[in-house]
Amino acid sequence: MRWIKSILVVLLLAFAIFYFLGKHEMSPKEAVENISHLFVEKKTEIKQKQLPEKKLLNSRYTGDLYHWIGKKPKELQKKFGAPARKDVSAYGYTWWVYTDRKQQYIQFGVEDDKITSAFALGKGISAEPVEIGESYKKAKDSLSFTNEVTYEKGISSYQFLLSKEDMKARPLVKLSDNIYMQCYFDTFTDKLSAVRVIDGDTLLKQRPYELKYRGRLPKSEELTDQEWKNVEKGMEKQIFDMSNVLRAYYGKPSLKWDEKVHDVAFLHSKDMAENHYFSHYGQDGTGLKERLAAKKVYYFAAGENIAAQYPDAPAAMQGWLNSKGHREALLNKDYTNLGVGVYKFYYTQNFLAKPM
Repeated sequence: MRWIKSILVVLLLAFAIFYFLGKHEMSPKEAVENISHLFVEKKTEIKQKQLPEKKLLNSRYTGDLYHWIGKKPKELQKKFGAPARKDVSAYGYTWWVYTDRKQQYIQFGVEDDKITSAFALGKGISAEPVEIGESYKKAKDSLSFTNEVTYEKGISSYQFLLSKEDMKARPLVKLSDNIYMQCYFDTFTDKLSAVRVIDGDTLLKQRPYELKYRGRLPKSEELTDQEWKNVEKGMEKQIFDMSNVLRAYYGKPSLKWDEKVHDVAFLHSKDMAENHYFSHYGQDGTGLKERLAAKKVYYFAAGENIAAQYPDAPAAMQGWLNSKGHREALLNKDYTNLGVGVYKFYYTQNFLAKPM
């Protein structure tokens, strides 16, 4: 009888096992869904450890610029008063420009009643733990530059890839989940020359670095001809003001705005853009000398800087500062007048030495 009982126990156990497995057998589709679910959960765990959802700005970033991002422009006006002017941009926000045209230049990007970015150069800019004029090495030790910087928004992920040149001249630092800083360096002195603090969405609109992404890119702004004219006028004034602040910083005399020379510069920028070339010489072989003569502009000496495809005026200015020939023109102590012409993303500066 014992052996019969043993057989019955074994049969019951076998039936129970087969019943359980049969009831919980997964189809191939269910198996894939189950594995995918586990994979997503694991990814989320890693993401939460690396990038806490509500991570705040690190307490060591105490400079005034950082803490304006996300605030309302009325708070800006309450502290600093009305801006010198408001310049529209090519990216949907408006620049509120504050400058004494000598020692400091600051502009704040405002969109949908919120401050989304700030750019500053000159003396006395509060950007702790770094400051304008400090060495690359000191800034790097404080901020830890890396050549890959991420921005995540919902299910989309964006990775800015910095080249060796980017790392030397304009490294990007992630300050929080949604606040970044571009550090612009004078590569001739290896010192910090300007800073830009910017939120993730605005940085993505400009795309100043090589980009690798998963998800969707925001659509580029479609501007009318009149809107472009307004953007161009704003960038021309920005470049003029920044040129004088930079010249003062390096101990050079300020320049006067020259409307005739502006016309010459603008026509060259427009010609380059419309005819798809980039040169100091037009397609007919004429150069700055001929262009000035055609407008009856008289001078002792002249120089020209050109740039193309920079996302905005501050970026173009930093590009000129870090190019030997362009830098020499920008900081030439003998020049007295300046005309700036911008057409879309083509930029021209014409410098003149005129009799006083």
